[in-house]
Amino acid sequence: MDVSFRWNKKNAYSLAALAPLVPGALQAKEPHDGIMIYSFATRQAESIFREVNKASTDSIYIAGGPHPSGATEETLEFFDYVVVGEGEETLPELIDTIISGKDVSQVKGIAYKDANGKTTLTDKRDPVDLDKYPCFDPNILRSPLEISRGCPFRCKYCQTPRLFGGKVRHRSIDSIVSFAKHYNDLRFTSSNALAYGSDGIHPRLDKVEKLLSTLHRIDGKEIYYGTFPSEVRPEFVTDESLELITKYCTNTKLSLGAQSGSDRILRSILRGHTVDDVVRSIELCFNHGITPIVDFMVGFPDETEEEQEMSLELIQWICKKGGHVHSHYLTPLPDTPYANVTTSPVSNRYRKVMGKMALEGKVTGSWE
Repeated sequence: MDVSFRWNKKNAYSLAALAPLVPGALQAKEPHDGIMIYSFATRQAESIFREVNKASTDSIYIAGGPHPSGATEETLEFFDYVVVGEGEETLPELIDTIISGKDVSQVKGIAYKDANGKTTLTDKRDPVDLDKYPCFDPNILRSPLEISRGCPFRCKYCQTPRLFGGKVRHRSIDSIVSFAKHYNDLRFTSSNALAYGSDGIHPRLDKVEKLLSTLHRIDGKEIYYGTFPSEVRPEFVTDESLELITKYCTNTKLSLGAQSGSDRILRSILRGHTVDDVVRSIELCFNHGITPIVDFMVGFPDETEEEQEMSLELIQWICKKGGHVHSHYLTPLPDTPYANVTTSPVSNRYRKVMGKMALEGKVTGSWE
């Protein structure tokens, strides 16, 4: 039975981690006969459901990733199985079980519908040890180096702690170095790059320095740390942490998650930092010659025009100082406290000012 990953650019990072675990699997741009594996987020869900629903192939469909893990009932209307959460252990076992005709109910970490059409969730798996699994197989597909997984913060809009748990796990430096050899430009994924080696709340900059200094000693490597596709939390930005960036890294920009210029909103979404933390972190960046790239969200439940104005004032201040802002509208994600909320409309002034700043190249994103 052929096994195929449904490939597209938006799921490339997930497939890079999973493809080495399923030797011989194909990469497909449309449904094929056999076992079809999809990984996708909420923004891709509608088009993928439509594709699977229209397919006429003789296929067994497996879904994984953020949206299927959070919306298993919906996903099982179109798919035969859902891998819930991490897939490194679950996906290969599920595939082997299907091919051998064994009992799928014994596979931990999946959801499926039984003979009576009832959704069944099997036992949950323990979090995986990242060192036991590759970031990617360079002969198949590559991705940024995943150095940490999980997040102790419980931001209401975010799926990360629900998918990967509240305890942060880190890939060892030896493991990171073994994958770094495949790149000249090193880029990383982590919910908070400056939390490497820590519990995610209390920084361990000695661990960060050990990682960066080790990578820095490898000839020909350009280190981009705390930049897309990763970011850092404002309260982790200090003179000491920025000195590590300027000492060991190539990047002169740092991606920061601010989310709002309203302290009430920040408390409501359980963000875990204040507006003052954001302002302080941005000032520190400029003091060290680093350009902050700051992320904002708009449309939170019960967000007022006055609170959007607070965000707008902070955004204008950042851009006036020479920083850059990325803003986007809140997307309610499944299996989060905001899964079924009513979002707030964006004020005319927010649209007008952000539109003007976008034309000037100061902000990016989609706030409609």
